[in-house]
Amino acid sequence: MKKVFLSLTAAATAFSFTSCANPYGAGASNAQRDAATGAIGGALLGGIIGHQSGKGLEGAAIGAAAGGVGGHVVGKKKDAQYQ
Repeated sequence: MKKVFLSLTAAATAFSFTSCANPYGAGASNAQRDAATGAIGGALLGGIIGHQSGKGLEGAAIGAAAGGVGGHVVGKKKDAQYQ
């Protein structure tokens, strides 16, 4: 039960750091798309790493924030390069 709760919380944390717009829809910028992908990946990786030290939720939250910000920065550079 604890693993299910941790997984759901990590997913909810990842989605809370993404944009409300559909980042994979038509007209989405690379910044939106990469921020969403980075937040989800960061939450998963942070949850796994945090679970090893007994702080899975904190790891997922920090990972989602870092992944979202990092993905956004990379996406903005892609957008600037292609315009």
